[in-house]
Amino acid sequence: MEPGTGTGEGDSGGCCFLYYAYGSNLLRERLQLSNPSAALYGLARLQDFKLEFGHHQGRTSSVWHGGTATIVQSPGDEVWGIVWKMNASNLSSLDKQEGVEAGIYVPIEVSVQTQAGEVLTCRSYQMQDYVCGPPSPQYKKVICMGAKQNGLPTDYQKKLEAIETNNYAGPVPIMEKIEAAIKEKENNSA
Repeated sequence: MEPGTGTGEGDSGGCCFLYYAYGSNLLRERLQLSNPSAALYGLARLQDFKLEFGHHQGRTSSVWHGGTATIVQSPGDEVWGIVWKMNASNLSSLDKQEGVEAGIYVPIEVSVQTQAGEVLTCRSYQMQDYVCGPPSPQYKKVICMGAKQNGLPTDYQKKLEAIETNNYAGPVPIMEKIEAAIKEKENNSA
């Protein structure tokens, strides 16, 4: 079975899977650009890991123009994120978004704990063969917006806000798509 394809509810994993997001996919509108089935399951903590930013094989992300997030084992540290329940039909679009075919990220299975103490097995992604490097201000902004949108712990939000960026000031087309999706949602709820 693919990592994280079961929901932990005794099913065979055929219809849905749980996905643990810790980077730009914390923001609902970013994740739903390519994965419309994503529904919030809850906040969760990944113990003994830390958040890092890097460039796959030393190359800057052509989407975000800076380092992108990954998780690395680090005893005593923790990463807060969001568990999304997703339709299995979005598995290939999520893999594509994460650059699995290009070898940038690999799917992994992680055990996370919700605020209610529930332990969940989820699919997540880890960058391979990377060189550490700061994110663009735009990428950091999306992560911080997602953390705020979903109410991650305040101390963790402050940690995210303190991340140094590469000060990239050029265009980031995906940012325009995300902002348009947010604006559309605001207009629809007005």
